[in-house]
This record gives sequence, structure tokens and C-alpha cells, in this order.
Amino acid sequence: MMRPEYPGHEEHHIHEECGVFGVFSTSTTDVGNLAYYGLFALQHRGQESAGIVVNDDGVFTAYRDVGLVNDVFTPDRLQALGQGSIVVGHVRYATTGSDNKRNVQPIVINHHKGSMALAHNGNLANSMELRDALEQAGSIFHTTTDSEVLAYIIVQERLRCPSIEAAVSAAMDQIEGAYSLVISSPTKLIAARDPYGFRPLCMGQLPDGSTVFASESCALDAVGAALARELLPGEIVTVNQDGIHSDRSHCGQCGQKFCVFEYIYFARPDSIVEGCNVSLARQKAGAFLAKTHPVDADIVIGVPDSGLDAALGYARESGIPYGIGFTKNKYIGRTFISPTQSQRENGVNIKLNPIRSMVEGKRVVLIDDSIVRGTTCRRTIDLLRKAGAKEIHMRVSAPPFIAPCYYGTDIDSAENLIANHHSVEEIAEIIGVDSLGYLRIEDVVHLTELDGDRFCTACFGGAYPTRIPAAGQKDRFEQKISRKK
Repeated sequence: MMRPEYPGHEEHHIHEECGVFGVFSTSTTDVGNLAYYGLFALQHRGQESAGIVVNDDGVFTAYRDVGLVNDVFTPDRLQALGQGSIVVGHVRYATTGSDNKRNVQPIVINHHKGSMALAHNGNLANSMELRDALEQAGSIFHTTTDSEVLAYIIVQERLRCPSIEAAVSAAMDQIEGAYSLVISSPTKLIAARDPYGFRPLCMGQLPDGSTVFASESCALDAVGAALARELLPGEIVTVNQDGIHSDRSHCGQCGQKFCVFEYIYFARPDSIVEGCNVSLARQKAGAFLAKTHPVDADIVIGVPDSGLDAALGYARESGIPYGIGFTKNKYIGRTFISPTQSQRENGVNIKLNPIRSMVEGKRVVLIDDSIVRGTTCRRTIDLLRKAGAKEIHMRVSAPPFIAPCYYGTDIDSAENLIANHHSVEEIAEIIGVDSLGYLRIEDVVHLTELDGDRFCTACFGGAYPTRIPAAGQKDRFEQKISRKK
């Protein structure tokens, strides 16, 4: 079959945003190790950099670098962080700002009231105008991230506010967009979530009474903490020696718009997000696909890892046997270096390899979580063809991407999205499958028991809940700095 080439054929897949983690300890002082294990559990949310800041009675010790958690934090580096009662950690994938070392979080700022360490998951929709105003007032920025904008606004508000949590609340009156925050002051640990609740943030308790905040419950499990609850959209929770205090003055300002792609791809399958198990949500997506896009086939397989649960759901609903169609090399991270086109293509072979005995001579239903440009899945499909698959019917557990995301996902250019330029039939021809079916947008909002109105579906063509930046402004400050080099 002759397949038309899709412009811009570099490797691309949807990337996670970031993961945040924090502990206020009531007994142990070895909080650095707790952060290490918590971040390790959140590694799927960001593989470009990692950082930990330990607070020992107001003295902050930080280590941050590019790389995976276990590469950045050797035993010696962890030990060098010392002891403390508060810790803040972060893993990052760059959605705003480049991936170089200066942008690694947590951000640490020394100001007139002491020090502050901030870890941020999400993206501010109005960061450009806020940064313009701060620069004109004399602020000097060291990074290209919107997280630094957020940190400066909080410090600015601290001049007028009686406490750091009051400063966070005042800052929330100015910022728009997605932010789940974990912040350490000299004496307090603060967690905050934007009023729309775009990104997850949960709270747990260790057996000794210590309080833990994390992007996902899987990180609580990793450190032996029990899930207490998830922060409400707009809630600010402050922990100090006097206990736990909740400020809900920003709650209820707008309807929740939780990113539905957390269930489809971002979150780990063993996490509980918004009270719902991620694995079950993905299985439900597969069941919806089996109902709306049935096909006669011999086996259902999923693309590791997020396609596996959806494949199981498809198989159960359709009655077609489920099988493991690929083996995945677990020692190849997403930082795998692919400097040339041929090496990128070889990289797919290294990461995934079909199990020939499972697919040879068979009609295969292949389940994946998304199609962005079409190049990655096309190479995966080519591998199945070479392994002898007789037919390949691809089912996607998300609707087509047709719009940029401004809330923490790297879908930043509508012109690069294959669904904006081709019909479903044309995409099927481009990627080399016998048939193609997407999850319907009316089904994606029913993957959980939550009200469908509580989900953000802007990248699938739904309305943006907030104002959005002008065209071309999303990475304007990074581009400006790059031109100066």
C-alpha cells in the first residue's frame, strides 16, 4: 500500500506535565529519602529533570538536575541534602520553558521573609502578561518557566499579607490556568490547587501523623502513606506545628474542569484520581470502543503501557481474546537519544518488539491512547506487519486532537495535529491500518462516575475554560532568550 507522507515526521507523542511531592514530618528527619521514593513513583509524569529541597528549620538545601530520578539522586547526593522536617520535590517535563538545567524545579527564592521552595504542575494561561508586568517593574528572571512567574507573584504578595498562605491566596486572584502547587516556607508546607482543578493533587497521612502531598496516590503508596483525600479545586491546605488548616475561599468560583487525559494517559493505572481508579477508567474506554467500532478479529493487543488496560476492556466487551502483543524494553527511558531520523526509527525497534507467535497470520485489534502526528504509531504498525499480522484494526482510546492545550500538556500547535488535516479514512491510510476508530467525545466524559461537565476537553474541540494566550505566545519568552544566544 502506498501511504502519503505526513509533513513534519519527527518522533512525537503526548508528554506528561510534571509531578509534585511534599512532606511535613512530625517525627522522622530523613525526609529526603521520602521525596526520592515519592518522585520515583511519579517518574511517569516527567522524565527530563528532578529536584528535591529539604527544609531544616528554615535552612533550605537543594539539589536539582536534568535526568531521571535515580540518575539525579545518587546515594551521596541524597545524603548531602541532610536532615529536615519539610521537603518539596518535583519531576518535570517541559511544557513551558526549555528542558535545560536552569528550569529544573523546585524553584527556590530567598526574600525578606525567609526562603520559599515551590513545585508546580500545570501551565498559567496568562503568564506572558504577568511576566511583562513583573519585568517592567524590575523583576529579573532566571528561567523561562511560568512557574517562576507564579513564585514572584507570591513573594510580591507576601509584602502585603500576614502569612505565606495568605500570599498564595492573593496570588490566586491574579493567575489563570492550571496549577497544582506544593510550597515550603521556613515553617510551613502549603498545597494549593487552581479553582478549575485541572491537575490532580492529593493528601495523605503517614503512620506517624506526618502529612504528604502528591500529584497522584501512587506516590503516597510508595512511601507508605494512606490516601486521606484530594484537594478541592481552589483549596489551599497549610500544614505547620499547629496542625492542618484549609482555606476554601477560592472553592466554587467556577465549575471544575479536570483534564480527562489524566485518565486516558497521564496518570499511573494504580492511582486513584478524583476518587476513580485509573485502570478501570481505561478499561471503560476500551469497552466504549468495542461498542462503537466493532470488528471481526482474532486478538486484541495494546501498545504499552497506557493502551493495555483499554485493550483489556475492548476484549472483554467484544469477546475477542486479549493477548500481549509487544514486549517492552524497560531499560529504555524517554530520554533515549535519537539525533538522526534513522536512529529515531531504530529507537522504536529497541523500545518495542512484537511477539510474533501472538500476531502472525492473525487479524489484530491494536489499541493505543492517542494519535498526534501519526509517525510513532505508523512505525509500531510497521513492526506488526513485519511480524506477520494479517490485518490491523487500530482503535484509539481518546478522541482526535484538534486544538492546542494551555493547561500543562505539550499539545501546542494545531497545524502539527494530523486530525486537523486528514479524515479518519485518510489517517488510516497514512499510518497503514485496515480500519481506524477513535473514542467519541461524548464517551470520553463518561469514563468515570463523575459528572461529564467536570472535565476539560478543550484539546478535543471543547471550549477553553479560561482565556488563552494569543497565537504564538505560549513559548514567547523561551524564544526571545534563544534568539539572544
